[in-house]
Amino acid sequence: MHDVDRVTLPVLDERRARQSGAPSGFTTPADPLRDRFERSIRYLRVSVTDRCNFACTYCVPDDGVAHKRKAELCTFEELERIVGVFAGLGVRRLRLTGGEPTVRADFVDLVARLRRVPGIEEVVITTNGHLLAALAGPLVAAGLAGANVSIDTLDPARFAALTSGGDLARVIAGIDAARAAGLEVKLNAVALAGVNDAELAALCEFAWERGLVMRFIEHMPLSSGSLYEATRELSAAAIRKTIARAFGALEPSTVDRGIAGPARYWRLAARPERELGIISAMTEHFCAACNRVRLTADGQLHACLGHDDAVNLRDVVRGGGSDDDLRRAIAWSVQGKREGHEFQRTGDGAPTKHMIAMGG
Repeated sequence: MHDVDRVTLPVLDERRARQSGAPSGFTTPADPLRDRFERSIRYLRVSVTDRCNFACTYCVPDDGVAHKRKAELCTFEELERIVGVFAGLGVRRLRLTGGEPTVRADFVDLVARLRRVPGIEEVVITTNGHLLAALAGPLVAAGLAGANVSIDTLDPARFAALTSGGDLARVIAGIDAARAAGLEVKLNAVALAGVNDAELAALCEFAWERGLVMRFIEHMPLSSGSLYEATRELSAAAIRKTIARAFGALEPSTVDRGIAGPARYWRLAARPERELGIISAMTEHFCAACNRVRLTADGQLHACLGHDDAVNLRDVVRGGGSDDDLRRAIAWSVQGKREGHEFQRTGDGAPTKHMIAMGG
């Protein structure tokens, strides 16, 4: 690690050093959320469950995944405390994911609790939209600001096949209910050659008719690469070419999105109000600008989606650790953040962890 200004915390005994995941000689940087490559973490993604009411074919292995027991999941109190420490370090934006976050019991209450954490300015979710029609109003009342909704196809039969039984009409009803309730809605689609590549323009039209932004995500190899097929790659360049062929030239968007995620945004040159985003982890890397870390439902803090190494913040809390201990564990994780992922377009370089447990 390079030289940074450091603040020495109280000396840890060996038990607490082990809990934090950091060696006993590690001291916390003055900015625990600035990594070795001068990237500042200001965006926390929190998976609240590793369960989902869909089983998308690009997300869940054929033999399924071993779900965590309830006792292994962070409680609402534990999540509130961990988020509070992150907020104290400068995190302002929180995205709640799954699995499917809305299937966690009392999810609306969790949103309200986390939105009230001092320093947290925005709470948003990523969802499959299946339960959104009923929950949109209560979630807005709880303080939710926005929802990214997955919709990979507009063909009901293809949607059911991709999601292992999902109901497209119900998801569309959820999207429209979220808009009506006042949520900022974006739409996500994993772009797959030979699956939905013929629908990219239609998906954009669907979004634009509702005043929304359509975002396309390159398929990434997780689950040890078992779900990745190189022949299904649809690159960012190919996506732009397809959209330009349908609607005319594209140009980079000039909209300031504040503390944004990994998407790069484009707009139609002839109709600049019509925008789309592309998350291009495979062909146009964005690791150098990464500003986020991910917390799994069982408290594992992952500094990078593309690697398996993690520090368990739940164990720090349950082991009696102080907020200083949590800050130390967070700093150790952030200081270990890699320069980039090792995804290969062959499917090699994949971590063993599953997308369903990370929420993207």
